[in-house]
Amino acid sequence: MATDTLKSTTGASGAPGGGAPGGLRRLLLDNGALTALIVLVVAMSALSGDFLTTDNLLNVGVQAAVTAILAFGVTFVIVSAGIDLSVGSVAALSATVLAWTATSEGVPVWIAVLLAVVTGIACGLVNGALIAYGKLPPFIATLAMLSVGRGLSLVISQGSPIPFPDSVSHLGDTLGGWLPVPVLVMIAMGLVTALVLGRTYLGRSMYAIGGNEEAARLSGLRVKRQKLAIYALSGLFAAAAGIVLASRLSSAQPQAAQGYELDAIAAVVIGGASLAGGTGKASGTLIGALILAVLRNGLNLLSVSSFWQQVVIGVVIALAVLLDTVRRKAGATPVTSGAGGAAGLKGKGPQAVKYGLAVVLVAAVVGGLSLFNNGSSSSANPKVGLSLSTLNNPFFVQIKAGAQAEAERLGADLTVTDAQNDASQQANQLQNFTSEGVDSIVVNPVDSDAAGPSVRSANKAGIPVVGVDRGVNKAETAALVASDNVEGGRLGAEALAEKLGGKGKIVILQGQAGTSASRERGAGFAEGLKAYPGIEVLARQPADFDRTKGLDVMTNLLQAHPDVQGVFAENDEMALGAVKALGSKAGKSVQVIGFDGTPDGLKAVEGGTLYASVAQQPKELGRIAVRNALRAADGEKTEQTVKVPVKVVTAENVAGFTG
Repeated sequence: MATDTLKSTTGASGAPGGGAPGGLRRLLLDNGALTALIVLVVAMSALSGDFLTTDNLLNVGVQAAVTAILAFGVTFVIVSAGIDLSVGSVAALSATVLAWTATSEGVPVWIAVLLAVVTGIACGLVNGALIAYGKLPPFIATLAMLSVGRGLSLVISQGSPIPFPDSVSHLGDTLGGWLPVPVLVMIAMGLVTALVLGRTYLGRSMYAIGGNEEAARLSGLRVKRQKLAIYALSGLFAAAAGIVLASRLSSAQPQAAQGYELDAIAAVVIGGASLAGGTGKASGTLIGALILAVLRNGLNLLSVSSFWQQVVIGVVIALAVLLDTVRRKAGATPVTSGAGGAAGLKGKGPQAVKYGLAVVLVAAVVGGLSLFNNGSSSSANPKVGLSLSTLNNPFFVQIKAGAQAEAERLGADLTVTDAQNDASQQANQLQNFTSEGVDSIVVNPVDSDAAGPSVRSANKAGIPVVGVDRGVNKAETAALVASDNVEGGRLGAEALAEKLGGKGKIVILQGQAGTSASRERGAGFAEGLKAYPGIEVLARQPADFDRTKGLDVMTNLLQAHPDVQGVFAENDEMALGAVKALGSKAGKSVQVIGFDGTPDGLKAVEGGTLYASVAQQPKELGRIAVRNALRAADGEKTEQTVKVPVKVVTAENVAGFTG
């Protein structure tokens, strides 16, 4: 039986069991992922006194859980020389099916869970059928399923998060108040993966197909049927990961797990599997997922920019693939079950001693660093953590700027993180702030419901939390500093309708599906339009708060609706994209209104291409939020809700608007 370890057939000198230098090189090559994980743990322990604590290490386990479960399923596919890009979308779709059937349709929870699992398996079977019988390349087949799965998730949920059943949400809780259930699920799925790979006919078939598919077919394996089973397993694991993720967030997010397929593939490759197929193991995949989680956790604790974090993760993935190439060039070959015989037994004793000494040495170094950091990492300045939904938007960049200016003025240390519009990533960041023991937290939620569990954890730890721009549901916050998005949408409707004289044809560019800002601004605009029956809405299309997408969507809408007279965009970035698409029509025959009052938006208002922007005051939001967070940390009373007014800014008053 082919297994997933690699051993060199020759030593450094070309003779079996070569000299010490060759043996050391082989040891490092064959255990590179474990070595990297140990080095990372030691380095993070040295750099941050908050890393090596029980709470934080449990956080690392929780944060690795979803990626690891997805990666276990992807391991089956990569071992068989395939690829699965759809696991993130399948995870979101499965969770959405569970939440929708259990809450909206009244289906018993256990049946809803079964339907979610069946959904994942069905998606995997479709992938397998397209690949095995349709002869589509795995990349193309699973890329198509990535789009289909995400689209179905949005269709079922109508773009809004769906509350998760309480009985299933316990999967995101802890046992005994300290042991996270997601970690237990991760371990269980890892054991299942190891069992399938090492002890079943299907597992042996995976290695055979990945090693040489034609030889496997000629030897009697029913390769097509095996591929169906392999991709069905990947879909099953994706469904399990989606359920665990939604349980952590207490809601099914239609946009959840975006990009997780890349993390899953990276974890498998970092763990020692070859993209060429034929090698891979469950323990290696788990180590790969832990490496990614340790990196993100440690970089958060060290206040490294989220942009640089992406660079670091990319470098790690590239190095992992490079190591795989070096390992194969060095002559490493898959070892069959039971290979090694007496020679293998002979080498086990000294190797065990080496590993034992390595473990003792690492434990001593880590322990010493922990003691050193515990006595030297304290700071006289209060520490505030700020988690923003995204920094890929000028509005939130301005919130960050205002918060940093206020923190500097008041002598506080401010750590800013970017959730990249991923509710799960934001949950991880909030957990990191809690385990780090910051004095207070400011959060701009990706989704108000999904932020609830993490904020409740901060509440239990006695850390005050302030919401900025958006509130947090089902959790206690010391204050909410926000503009009224619903009121802003209503003001935008009034301004556009009055500019058009109470009648005309308009289109609406919506923000990212599932975000509270898009829902609230859209609801306010719709409410405001009720007073103007002469206004006809020709189309509503999402452009994801992105300028480029705003340009593309508006260009397409102009083909279908050349007679459009007005545009309402739910942020300035999309409005500016629409202005670019309209060209000379902007500000003349077509009136465009944006939202946020960003610097670029206000320049367009001043130039006349943008009629108006419903302007918030993002810098003031950031300043007030940090001020209230520090007051709450000192035990002072804060106002429960602090409203920063919005204002419709046009060419007439833009000169006097300071933001």
